[in-house]
Amino acid sequence: MSDVDEAMGTQSEGSSIGEAASGRRESGLEEEVEDEDEDLYYIPPRRPSLDLGPSPMDTTHWYYVDQALSPAQSYSTMTSEESDKMGEDDTSSTSVRRQRADSYSSCYSVDSDDCEKKIRKARSKEDVPESSDTNKLIENISEKRHPSLTIPFTFKAISKTLGKLSEFELMGFKRKLWKYYPQSFNTPPQNTDLVDLVDRLLECYSLENSFQITKTHLAEMGKKKLVEYVDTLCLRNEVRYELAECLKQKYGEVCEDYGGEKRPFDDVHTTLKIVSTCDNGPNIEHEVMKIGKLDSNQEAPKEISTADILTPNYLETSSSRFILLTGVAGSGKSMAVRRLVLDWIEERAHKHVTFLFPLPFRELKQFEGEKLSLAGLVKKLYPATEKLRDGDYRCDECQMMFVLDGLDEYHWKIDFENTELLSDPTDTSNLKVIVVNLMRARLLYRGLFLVTTRPYVRACVPWDAHYNEIEVLGFRDTQRDEYFQKRFKDSNQAARVIDYINSTKTLRIMCHLPLFCSIVADECQRVFKEKGTHAELPNSITYMYTKLLFALLRQNRKWRAPENSVDKERDFLIKLGKLAFSMLERGQYKITQTDWKENGINDQEAVPYTGLCTQYVTKPYVLFNENVLSFIHPTMQEYLAALYAMLTFANLGKNVFEEKPKNKVKGMFRGPTPSEMYKNAVDRSLQCEDGRLDIFLRFLFGMTLKTNQELLQPFFTSPLKWPTATGDAAALIRKRMKDSQNPERNRNLHCCLKELGSQSRGSVSSLTDC
Repeated sequence: MSDVDEAMGTQSEGSSIGEAASGRRESGLEEEVEDEDEDLYYIPPRRPSLDLGPSPMDTTHWYYVDQALSPAQSYSTMTSEESDKMGEDDTSSTSVRRQRADSYSSCYSVDSDDCEKKIRKARSKEDVPESSDTNKLIENISEKRHPSLTIPFTFKAISKTLGKLSEFELMGFKRKLWKYYPQSFNTPPQNTDLVDLVDRLLECYSLENSFQITKTHLAEMGKKKLVEYVDTLCLRNEVRYELAECLKQKYGEVCEDYGGEKRPFDDVHTTLKIVSTCDNGPNIEHEVMKIGKLDSNQEAPKEISTADILTPNYLETSSSRFILLTGVAGSGKSMAVRRLVLDWIEERAHKHVTFLFPLPFRELKQFEGEKLSLAGLVKKLYPATEKLRDGDYRCDECQMMFVLDGLDEYHWKIDFENTELLSDPTDTSNLKVIVVNLMRARLLYRGLFLVTTRPYVRACVPWDAHYNEIEVLGFRDTQRDEYFQKRFKDSNQAARVIDYINSTKTLRIMCHLPLFCSIVADECQRVFKEKGTHAELPNSITYMYTKLLFALLRQNRKWRAPENSVDKERDFLIKLGKLAFSMLERGQYKITQTDWKENGINDQEAVPYTGLCTQYVTKPYVLFNENVLSFIHPTMQEYLAALYAMLTFANLGKNVFEEKPKNKVKGMFRGPTPSEMYKNAVDRSLQCEDGRLDIFLRFLFGMTLKTNQELLQPFFTSPLKWPTATGDAAALIRKRMKDSQNPERNRNLHCCLKELGSQSRGSVSSLTDC
């Protein structure tokens, strides 16, 4: 039997393959090894020959050999001097250096006696010889890893980079890994695809070392552009992370609770109703009347979400990269922008977008008159983007989305016809030129743009700007309840508010506007905080509409136009209310240009500034479009009409329901009394069989309440002195309910009585003659 066959004769657990592979047990080698230090020397393994035969290998006297260090442990940190020296020797920009030496497997052959050469055995990890067939990776342990460097990003970046290699080049890259990292890559390279290759790389090495290995071998292959590409991906990833952190602080929390408490946006956000068509007209749902559809869209619009805006599928089927998101005042446009930004941060949507830059016009106004470039503007608003290079704004793979929120707040004139051309994001100009060229798709023509505005302002955007338009319509019925359930932490309070809204159909209808929901929630929360959870909530819908009026007329207007004096506000409301009243009496809900001129109303003030009115396009004829204006809701028209009647009576002493005084002599000595105005209003309402003055009458009676008069006090030229107004009005309503035979009109009179609340049980002294 040969030496090899004899060595394979028996097997024993715990033996070393080195001694058996030597095949020299019978030639005195065992005695020679015993003379030496057994712990200091060992016999290197020998590869078995191909004709070993069927006999098993004898492993009874094999020695244990320490397990080889893992690839990650075999990398040591180099000093700065070694790093500098490496940089001089190697022209590549990576941090990897190889020191080649003959491996243990090359010091012998199957039939060579050189395999008996004794090699010093390493006692510890420190004794491992430096001249091994491995790579030494320079890793600066004092440098903290950037939080943007994650496993998903590293896998994606390396896969994307190697994917740019040809099949032949990729095989060459694999051979280098198999040659220099045999401990990690020990399967045939042709059987390992790109995904398995990168997965194995990340499994064996740290994220930093994986990038170093990749860049080193790419540099050796002469792929310096790919090395730069990897560095660029890492740079953009760091900028994206820092930008996302900045946006998370800015948009992640909202202050909606009464008292200024901030809460995460996801805890209070409710999905909005966004449709793929525009010109849907205002919400015309009404408690009493059935109003005809005011828009020209006969088909039901398709609902979409913010995640559907400018998606890759959309970009493949549409040549437009400019989306105009419109909606009436308070419909939730800014809420939709916040949702889109946070979804991008959390990578729930728009993963194809590398950078998303919200550019609210409120913030852009501070740069009016300055000379700056688009890149400079972005860096001023978001300092985290300082690392971005000029080439990043022009790169096809670096997709950028710009969200310009509130075009209606940009009150400087935008001239789309005579503005100079600007195509380079690094060229300096003024803010007007940058905005126009962005919307014209001349500046960053590869970029994606979302612009939000009230419908009236879109008329300034020319048709050749090539944009698609979508519209946000606020909340659906189920979303209204969901909003209040999220808004109130106490479920009992949320249930009370929902019941309160459902008790009045007009309130529930108007809560399709998120702004109105917020006003109702603020008021209810104030009541709960001051009087307790079981306190009575406001009975008056007039109070909530008055709050909405001031939110639109003052709080939201200040971002769109210069501040108005009280006298100008009063004059504007009287003119707009007069128009609302005359239209209401005729049963008209569309405002024509003639109506504007006859009443001397500034449409700029009514539509984009205050948002009390809105504009949309109808198609009465096949080849003819008509711009139509209306109030944001029919009940807002009724409220303004009632306010006009109240202000006219209180300030001018005129009863709008009395065209010609019956007794001219009597009228010369005294003006109309509140009782007469109420009586005329009720009688006029009872005469309208369609109920078009029903809600108007509720508002008119609601304005007699002290709480509402205190809110409206700035619009009265002199303090009102109607000590018995509420009681008088209640007595009149009861008398008319008794006399009327119309159940529908009586129902509305009962609602008017409810509008007066607990104070409706007041005096009846002055109404006995009505």
